[in-house]
Amino acid sequence: MIAEAGLAALWFAAALALLQLVLAGLGVWRSTPVRAEATGSARSDEETTLTADIIASVRPVAVVQGVLALFAMLLLITVFVRSDMSVLLVAENSHSDKPMLYKIAGAWGNHEGSMLLWVTILGVAGAAVAILERSLAKPTLIATLGAQAAIALGFYAFLLFSSNPFARIDPAPADGNGLNPLLQDPGLAFHPPTLYIGYVGISIAFSFAVGAMITRDVGPAFARAMRPWVLGAWIFLTLGITAGSYWAYYELGWGGWWFWDPVENASLMPWLAATALLHSVSVLATRDGLRAWTLMLAVVAFSMSMIGTFLVRSGILTSVHAFAVDPTRGSFILALLAIYIGGALLLFALRVGTVKQGNTFDAVSREGALIVNNLLLSVILALVLLFTLYPIVAAGFGTQLSIGKPFFDKFIGPIALALGVVMAVGPMVRWRRDDPGVVLGRMTVPVAMTGFALVALVALGGGIAWLPLFGLALAIGLAVASVLPLWGRNWRRTPLFTYGMVVAHLGIAVSLAGMACDAAFTQETLVAVRVGEPYRAGPFTVTLDGIKPVVGPNWSALEARLSARRGADGAVFYLRPQSRFFANPVTVTSESAIATRWDGQLYTVLGEPDGTGRWQLRLWWKPFVTLIWFGGALVALGGALSLLGRLRRERRVRVREAYA
Repeated sequence: MIAEAGLAALWFAAALALLQLVLAGLGVWRSTPVRAEATGSARSDEETTLTADIIASVRPVAVVQGVLALFAMLLLITVFVRSDMSVLLVAENSHSDKPMLYKIAGAWGNHEGSMLLWVTILGVAGAAVAILERSLAKPTLIATLGAQAAIALGFYAFLLFSSNPFARIDPAPADGNGLNPLLQDPGLAFHPPTLYIGYVGISIAFSFAVGAMITRDVGPAFARAMRPWVLGAWIFLTLGITAGSYWAYYELGWGGWWFWDPVENASLMPWLAATALLHSVSVLATRDGLRAWTLMLAVVAFSMSMIGTFLVRSGILTSVHAFAVDPTRGSFILALLAIYIGGALLLFALRVGTVKQGNTFDAVSREGALIVNNLLLSVILALVLLFTLYPIVAAGFGTQLSIGKPFFDKFIGPIALALGVVMAVGPMVRWRRDDPGVVLGRMTVPVAMTGFALVALVALGGGIAWLPLFGLALAIGLAVASVLPLWGRNWRRTPLFTYGMVVAHLGIAVSLAGMACDAAFTQETLVAVRVGEPYRAGPFTVTLDGIKPVVGPNWSALEARLSARRGADGAVFYLRPQSRFFANPVTVTSESAIATRWDGQLYTVLGEPDGTGRWQLRLWWKPFVTLIWFGGALVALGGALSLLGRLRRERRVRVREAYA
């Protein structure tokens, strides 16, 4: 009965989403001046009371809907934990011998379960908006909850009619097929939920934008209500992308941290749009500028999350990251994308003429720098979207082609470097207007550090390609520019969100340095080695000591014992890469072994025997590669500090107003 209860909860949640949409529509219609003008009569006390009752009922409906969605997700986790093989999803994606962590995470390690997780976060986020938001005008808030209900309703329909996670199978098999071994990793417990929270946060921002356009309430108050959700979504997207990159890096065994895989791009595109949106909504909230930019970027960010959902779940991609292989489901999502995005773009076209300009500013100003920042982010986003979709479209016309990492790097790398320059300059420019000569004076130290680093790298490095060369030099200058806004300030009086900006920009510089070092200095060695033979990998000497069989909870493996030493006098340490065999489902995977040092990682992978007593080994020395993920963590930390600082300031303002 657990599965039936979960399905019933989904149906009730869908019905409440429909009710929420209808009530919100009625509430907005009855509360706007347009209706009074259309009827030609003033509202009676009874009508006013009825309108107030309708508006008041939207909040509790949204809360109950979120509770029911959460209840359904918990029931799905329960059937996975109990290994209930009479549920089709459990039989296809789990096994009774799996460790408990993967039974729980396996609930969303598949198409149907991941979509239920998406809908659950969507419902819970809508409930949070209904409970927590108190500063926005009621008509705009109700319109926002109505837009969120419309999004939820589409995904409830998708689940119930094409992706039922609680479908039964009769007769039930004795045991299940097991989870994809590539997903049997602690990363599965962390990576998808963080990405989905980010996607849903973007949907909340989109709903705020739709609500503001419907009620013509585009101003600082709307932006202040939207900003925490954009910032929260951006933080979780940053964490999800960073964690997913490291997960693929150590799990897939090919030594790379980003391959421009279409599904990787599906998470990157919303992040790029959310980054631009975050800067625009901050300007609107604090300076009453970039109104049209903010609305458009909210629509674009949600569009990118929908396109990413379509790519992952349509069946048109072959990727280790993709879930669905059913084109019918892809058609359903494509229809939702057309309805939501087409409707939002139409609403934007109808309302953008009524959006007031807001405060003006000079070209040389922080607002001007943010516009250039948004333009560059938009160009990168457009290129990633084009290069991702073009092979898919070409395949539809019978032409098979692929666009690989070198092509992406060639076109996007230079624009990313230009974006880094703008990021260094932006915080040095004053709001509204500034003097170009004064700005150049403030940039003296970062420019000098960049130039010094460039000369030193050319003199000492030798043979470094131009893109990582300029990337590493720019990273040093950007790091210096990131902390300069704190120069001369009273650190105790500096707002927490300013520290957040500094840490986030510093994190970008650190990640850029890691990417450049990985591209410039990585050393790869592919050898066929006998037991006892040493080989060099960068500054390390690696020796194969032996191969032995080992057994895990639901796998068996051949494990290599590698002894490694740095230099002639370094201490010996050991690495144990494995070639694992999973019986359910039948799969062979390579489990890398990685030794992390302060200046990089020694990355080892065990290959196949060649039949003559030798074993293939792939060895990489990757200097400072860990800076990539450390920088990503700093970016997310900076976002968290900014979010905490903004929330704390707004709370102080509300308390001050309450006692005024």
